[in-house]
Amino acid sequence: MKPTSTPHALTSVPSDSDCVRALRVQRAIRNQLELRPCDLEATLGQDHPARAVWAFVERQDLSRLYEGIRTVEGGSGRSPIDPAILLGLWLLATLDGVGSAREVARLCTSHDAYRWMCGGVGVNHHTLSDFRVGHPAELDELLARHVAVLSHKGLVRMERVAQDGMRIRASAGAASFRRRETLREHLRQARAQVAVLKQELESDPGASRTRSQAARERAVREREERVTQALTELKTLEQRASDSSRQGKPPKPGSSAPKAREPRASTTDADAHVMKMADGGFRPAYNAQLATDTATHVIVGVAVLTTGSDMGQMAPMVDQVVQDHGVRPQAWLVDGGFTHLGQIDTLHKDGMDVYTPVPKPKDPSRNRYLARRRDTPAVVAWRERMGTTEGKDIYKERAATAECVNAQARNRGLWQFNVRGRVKAYAVLLWHALAHNLRREMALQPV
Repeated sequence: MKPTSTPHALTSVPSDSDCVRALRVQRAIRNQLELRPCDLEATLGQDHPARAVWAFVERQDLSRLYEGIRTVEGGSGRSPIDPAILLGLWLLATLDGVGSAREVARLCTSHDAYRWMCGGVGVNHHTLSDFRVGHPAELDELLARHVAVLSHKGLVRMERVAQDGMRIRASAGAASFRRRETLREHLRQARAQVAVLKQELESDPGASRTRSQAARERAVREREERVTQALTELKTLEQRASDSSRQGKPPKPGSSAPKAREPRASTTDADAHVMKMADGGFRPAYNAQLATDTATHVIVGVAVLTTGSDMGQMAPMVDQVVQDHGVRPQAWLVDGGFTHLGQIDTLHKDGMDVYTPVPKPKDPSRNRYLARRRDTPAVVAWRERMGTTEGKDIYKERAATAECVNAQARNRGLWQFNVRGRVKAYAVLLWHALAHNLRREMALQPV
């Protein structure tokens, strides 16, 4: 007789006296449904990071996020999800290294911390995805206010700030870059598909009501928009290449000028450009710039660039920090890729000292820290400053600050943007900056 599959099945085992007796045991049945009373508050420990995230959200002024809500008490329409819940979910997800809206939606039904954050409110990945990239201005303001609160508490002074760039892979493949003629052909095909869909709609007005038809229309429309953006970006690249060629040095007599490579733009992400990555390879990417307080490792400035070089990026970030926080740091620490003599002059006039390595001279016998004939007083002071032991010790703070912050962002999954466009990439970087500063506040706040 075969054993049954009931919870109290009989199992035959031999006994010591060579007789067989039936033992009754309770077996696990894991495919049955259970209805259990659940207290969300009791599922989460008092020291869980989700509680700190929610406490942070409750302290914020989210009036700008509520401005777009039109439903009121007693009115018609479905109530939208509270923006505070979505803000808390994405901060918690960023701290956990989760960057997928679908994964966050799954966690909201299976993970106690995310279920606690939702508090019984159902969320879907579409709403999560739209909220993540739909409010970059509000996130920027939220970051500035948080830093202001930390400064008011005396946790952040911004006396020395380190800036560094980090190349982050874009959501575009190398094969998506096209020349002008190819882009025009793609645009012609996209417009032809739009015309076909419009003709189908006129012949059968009810066809647009189906979900598949709406998806087709959206896909064709987005493709046309992406190709149009690629053509626009191509004009910018061509103008930039033209300006560079006019400012470049003329070729030496007897030598021929190198043939310029024809500019290309991506039909997947027009803002993404091919950059040299940390491993030496070239891939479509964005240049993420972070400015960090060296004493507390709090991020005070964020920017996303479409150029792979860090040259000339000191002054724009300084202006952003001064505008957002009303504080001008005493010292600005950057690596050799930022070294720009003109910007050293500019920051020196504003009372700031720049700490960046002095390039090696072509003549190995020349002391790099000695003044040169064409140096301005600011550049002379910079060379002398970097030649002192004190200057070298201060510059060491850059690696301990910027590289540490970059590594923590990498550990939270910031290796590749899963969104397209510089504005959306900027929003994702702001989420990482907010989550990082929240973690730093938890570490700096006295018990």
